[in-house]
Formats: sequence, C-alpha cells, structure tokens
Amino acid sequence: MSKYETVIGIETHVQLSTKSKLFCSCSNDSRDAEPNTNTCPVCLGFPGALPVLNEQAVKLTLRAGMALNAYEDGKEFHSKFDRKNYFYPDSPTNYQITQFDEPLVGKGYVEFPIDGKTKRVGVTRAHLEADAGKLIHPAGADYSLVDLNRAGTPLLEIVSEPDMRNAAEAKAYAQEIYHLMRYAGVSDADLYYGNMRFDVNVSLRPVASKELGTRTESKNLNSFRAVAGVVEYEAKRQAEILGRGDKVVQETRGWDENKNQTFSQRGKEEAHDYRYFPEPDLPPLVITERMLLEAGEAFSPDRRPGAIRTIMMSHGLDATIAETLIDDPILAFLYLDAVAGNNKGHHRRIASWLTGEVRAAMQEEATGPLRNLTPDRLIKLAEMVAANELSSTAAKDVLLDIIATGKEPNIIAKQRGLTQISDTAALEQIVDQVIADNPKPVAEYKAGEEKVLGFLVGQAMKASKGQANPPMVNAILKKKLGA
Repeated sequence: MSKYETVIGIETHVQLSTKSKLFCSCSNDSRDAEPNTNTCPVCLGFPGALPVLNEQAVKLTLRAGMALNAYEDGKEFHSKFDRKNYFYPDSPTNYQITQFDEPLVGKGYVEFPIDGKTKRVGVTRAHLEADAGKLIHPAGADYSLVDLNRAGTPLLEIVSEPDMRNAAEAKAYAQEIYHLMRYAGVSDADLYYGNMRFDVNVSLRPVASKELGTRTESKNLNSFRAVAGVVEYEAKRQAEILGRGDKVVQETRGWDENKNQTFSQRGKEEAHDYRYFPEPDLPPLVITERMLLEAGEAFSPDRRPGAIRTIMMSHGLDATIAETLIDDPILAFLYLDAVAGNNKGHHRRIASWLTGEVRAAMQEEATGPLRNLTPDRLIKLAEMVAANELSSTAAKDVLLDIIATGKEPNIIAKQRGLTQISDTAALEQIVDQVIADNPKPVAEYKAGEEKVLGFLVGQAMKASKGQANPPMVNAILKKKLGA
C-alpha cells in the first residue's frame, strides 16, 4: 500500500459556441480558415483598437454557472475583467483579457457516478477570457509558426477544487463537465478541434496529511484517456522522485500520446508573476437576478445529465446503455421524448435501437437520421414488435427505412412485406405443409432428436418468406408433433 495520496485538480477550457469572438465581430469558427485570415485589429492587438464585450458569451457563461450549481442563492452580483500580463508569441497584445478576483462564476460543484457511488467535486470558480492564438511546429524545422485565427475566441476556464484522488475519478469528472457543457448548450465541446481542453494538476502528499504537495500541471489535453493517463503517469513518477529523497519540481508538462508519458516544458508561473490589474477598456458588469433566472430557464434541472441518468436507471436500462445515450444529447432527448408517459415496457427496446442502429447511422451522417426519426415513429415501431406484427430483425430494417425515407413504420412494413403472420390458423397451414414435406426430420424429432426442431422452424420461416411469428411456429410444431 502506497504511503502517498494522489491529489488532483483540473482546469477545463471550454470554447463557447457564440457566432463571433469575445471582443470583436470576427467569426468564432476558424476550422476551415487559412492561417491568420480570421482576424481584425482588435484580436491582433493593434494600437487604439478597443474591445466590445460579446453579450451572448456572458449569457452562455451564466448558463454554465447554472450547470455548475454556482448560483443557488440567485442573488445579484458584480463581475469585472482583468489583464493577465505575459509575453508569448501566440499573444499579440502581450496580455490576456480574463477575470481574476470577480469572475462570472463563483463556487459550485459537479456530481457524477463512479464505483456505484456519487462523487462530488468542488468548483473554485469559472472565468470568461479571450483565448490566445496557436503555435505550429513543423516537423524537422528549426522554427515555429504562429496562427492567430483562434486569438480572441471566448473561453470559459472552469477550475476545480483538488478533490479527486485517482485516474478514474479525474476521467469521470472530465466526462461529466463535457456532458454538462453540451447539455447546457454552452459549447460544442468538440475535443478533436480543441473546443474543450484539460489542464491536469497532480501532486502527492503523505496519507492522512492535509498539506498539499508540490504539483505539476500537464496542459492542453484533448481526450479523457489522456486525462487518466497523465494522472497515472505523474503519480508514479512523483512517487519515485519522493522515494529517492528528492523534491518534485513545480512545472508545466506536456503529454506524449505515443509514449504515454509526460515531459517537462517550462517552470510553472504563479499568480503574482502575471501582474493582474483591472481591464481599463471594459466596464464592470452587474449580473441581475433576472439574468440568472433566464439562465436557469435555459437549462432546466430535468434536462441535466444527472437527472436524465436517474430517469434512465429507473427504467431498468443497463448502465452502459444509459451512458451511451447520455454521451449524445440528441439521442438522450429523443429517448426521453419517445418514452414520456409510456408504461408499456418499450424503454429497453427503444434504447437499444438508439444506441445501435441509430447511433451507427449518425456516425455516417452526423444528425441526418434525426430529421425523419420522431418519438412518435419510434413508439409506433416498438408497439408493432410488442404486438407481434414485426419481428425484432424486421423492425431494425424498418427503422433504417424510417431514417432514410421518413415514412411511417406500418407503411414501410406493408410495402416491404415484413408484417409478421401471427394468425394461428394461417400458421397451422404453413406448419402442416412443412411436416408433410419433411418426413425424415419429423421422424428424427419424434425419435428424440430435439435439435431437428430448429430446422423445421427454419423451413416454416422460409415458406412464409420470413413473415411467420417464430415463437408461435415453434409452439405449433411441438403441439402437432406431440412434444
């Protein structure tokens, strides 16, 4: 048993889904833009260019604060912007407009399930700031390139308390923040494009000690796997350093995805190194009770991941299925709308379709399948299966046809001849013919070869062109053969 306890805090950087940047009218989406073309005098830091605050960015930040349980008293408060002074090639102004001591989001918390329990991680603060540009390091070159398209994009930095103790908790926290920001409509949170990035702080301290150890910060992680990997590697690396009697150096580190290890980048700055002072070009903000009320209305409690997870588990869904649905708000809300007020036991079947066939279709065409797949059509399809009008296999074919055409499930089933035969008299005629046409297998079955029954059922399905109700065919065969 280790004599050290791992202490983890995470800073999450969330690019807000506004149309324009934080302080100018440049587009907030530079994914397809040529380097340094999505810029203007404001985000390039030209002398005399003044920032103008994006109102929508403030609204989205307040909505994020609701998601982080930061405004439980709902009272009016003041906020302001500050200058964080530092020199780096990707910062054309040599400072960053951010928030220091009066952020838009104060203390809150995040709760998530792990190991059958609910874990709560405190949130210290979340502040709104303008992002920096991006450095590009061409392979084999002795120089770096600067792309300022990203400079000035609205970024929300969520700072957690050091409440996590292992890689699993850190990964689960990062995933829950991801869910919260997407469900609140705050950000696309596209990890591939860097819309959400994680800085992971790791330190060790003796078990039972209350004093924090020296921490390292591994920056710009863009996957949950990387978050867990950094924690595991740093905990092991720091334990080895302390075990030798050496001291851990406070520093900024990077993550090598190929080697699954961190590497040193530079010494870690402290707050006083940045010489914060109030931003002179932006007035302070007054966040009113009405503004907080509107933010809460935009993100109601029953549409949050935690509440949705509870509903799904009450429906008897497998935890893996539930988390797969929650991973995509579009699928989760489609499920909730389809089963709302439905007590006929269609929950698991609909969840299975959404996490199977529908999810696979979405991976091929983004949100395309949802154009035609309505909650009403899902329920109709599920009811057809429950009424033995469609087999489970045929229902999946109908589902894909709904996605492609938008037709009603009963019309598709009829047009494609997939409607299941459940009429006893009609099935008995098919079974009688199968028995007459297969005397040898029938004799083998009567002699005790029970596995032959599967062959006879298959023959009945073939004769009915796949439309016969298999359980009913099975039962009729057994009855007629004296089983």
